[in-house]
Amino acid sequence: MSHSQFPYSRPRRLRASENIRRMVSEHSLSPADFIAPLFVMEGKNRKAEIPSMPDYYRFTLDLLMDEVQQISDLGIPSVLLFAKVPDDKKDNKGTEALNRNGLMQRAVREIKEEFPQLVVMTDVAMDPYSSFGHDGIVENGQILNDESAELLAKMAVSHAEAGADYVAPSDMMDGRILLMREALDEMGSSTTGIMAYSAKYASSFYGPFRDALDSAPGFGDKKTYQMNPANVTEAVKEAVLDEKEGADIVMVKPGLPYLDVVRAVKESVHVPVSVYNVSGEYAMIKAAAQHGWIDEEQAMIESLIAFKRAGADLIATYFAKDAARFLISY
Repeated sequence: MSHSQFPYSRPRRLRASENIRRMVSEHSLSPADFIAPLFVMEGKNRKAEIPSMPDYYRFTLDLLMDEVQQISDLGIPSVLLFAKVPDDKKDNKGTEALNRNGLMQRAVREIKEEFPQLVVMTDVAMDPYSSFGHDGIVENGQILNDESAELLAKMAVSHAEAGADYVAPSDMMDGRILLMREALDEMGSSTTGIMAYSAKYASSFYGPFRDALDSAPGFGDKKTYQMNPANVTEAVKEAVLDEKEGADIVMVKPGLPYLDVVRAVKESVHVPVSVYNVSGEYAMIKAAAQHGWIDEEQAMIESLIAFKRAGADLIATYFAKDAARFLISY
């Protein structure tokens, strides 16, 4: 066999050892990439596992501080707070959402007091507070856009007053980013950032999350405001609009089935792009691993690096602590 029949370029030379593979890796993960979602509930000294999200919990505020300490110790720079509101505090006006001493507001104040350097992000949406389980005010079976956006702006101000570093509107009402930015600036909180759920799809992968917050819609679905999974151009449009309206970070949600959307958005905006590795994605890996069908740790890391490869700058993930531990020990 002549030498001319052999390749001069042998890509396998760059895969020959672990250290070589690490040296030429095109993308990498760090605990600094992660946003850790946290669920807080009323009460004291209680920790409740979410049945559809194995190893993930709702915490009362006293126990939440221990969880935040662990997150901070692992080098994860940010948490994203969600409040589970008792049914008797839900209505169609978002009354409890604006309560200065509400669960979300108390959680923000206590975390920032104990962990001032941690970046605290807050979920801004009606569904946890709504008697209808929708992300906006309901009238005659319709979700009102402009009235809902004005309420969401007030929620953002309430969270900023409590000390939130970023508000994270997850509602998908048109124009709400502009109203929030204006409201925050008017109350003297121009330093409070906005991480907009810009391309949030009407996805079947949210099921476990709705168990966590008891926030499933009471009627119909969310397809008049959340996006059609068939669309990509629309996602880019939404992200570009949110950037123009004042968003500091734009988000794509869900994650793994929408990596093409992450890439399209990344190439179209000039702000950081986050992605939400949602509850259904987490639950699938957990369930398959429990059956011995996949290696949980390897599937977790492979999924997370896929987000970076697609163009994500930040990853909200229920694997944040486990992934950080893996990366620290690696």
